[in-house]
Formats: sequence, structure tokens, C-alpha cells
Amino acid sequence: MKQTALTILIAGAFATIAFDLFGQALSPLFGYAKLAPVGLAGATLKTVFGANPKGAAYLLHTMTGLLAYPLGYYLIARPIQMAILPRLPWLVTATAYGVVLWVFALFVMAHLVAGMPAFLGWSGITWVALWGHIVFALVAALVIEQRGARFSFANRRLPA
Repeated sequence: MKQTALTILIAGAFATIAFDLFGQALSPLFGYAKLAPVGLAGATLKTVFGANPKGAAYLLHTMTGLLAYPLGYYLIARPIQMAILPRLPWLVTATAYGVVLWVFALFVMAHLVAGMPAFLGWSGITWVALWGHIVFALVAALVIEQRGARFSFANRRLPA
């Protein structure tokens, strides 16, 4: 249990760093949009709670990356894939999971919760966010897979 918790935290840390590095540094460096995940988190907090206390949006972004999204891969995406298509490579599952995270962030959270245009109006940030969420999912999954985490539904180590 301790090993699994550590794996989730390590996966989330590396994936969040990769996401932020890609979306806030590399993408603008190459002339593309800059992601603003803390801004989206702040808008969500303001909509849901009526306030966005200083630091809360950054905390929400960080905790989502450290815990919520890696747990989603570990507890939901990979076990379901193992139950339905056990021979499917984890890279495919992780890529699909990244797309799901993108839909969740840009449609559910940004649009349905925070009231922004769906997929942020299909602007340049939309596509940077897609790739950013795929990068996040691939990095998180790589750490989880390489550390040999046990999956709840499969109840066994994943094949290499």
C-alpha cells in the first residue's frame, strides 16, 4: 500500500512537471499558446464556491496533478482496459486517458462548471491543452507501469 501511494505521488509529480513544462514553457517558446491551468482552477473555484482565495487555484492544480489524475489512470483507466482488452499496450491506454482528461478539463470543468466556451472556443490553447494532457497521461502511466504497480481490477502485476 505504501509503495502504491508513493508510486502515485511520483507519477503525479513527474507528470505535472511535464505538463507545466510543455504547456507553459515549450509551447510558447515554439510560438504556440501558453496553458493557464491555474487560471482555469481559479475560475472553477470562483464559480463553485464564490471565491478564489490566494493560492487556492495553484493548490487545486497541483493536487489534481499529484493525486486525482494519476489515481484515475491507476484505479479506472488501466483496470477497465485490462478487463476488456488485456493485450492492449499501456501506451494506447495512456494516450486515450490523456484525451479523456482533456475533455474533462476543457468541456466539463471549463465549460459546464466555469461557464467558459466549450473547449475554450477551439482556439490555439485547445490544441496545446490536448497535447499537454496526453503528455501528462503518458508520463504518469510510464512511472506507474515501470514501478510495477498492482492494479485493483487485475489483481496481478501487469505484463512488461
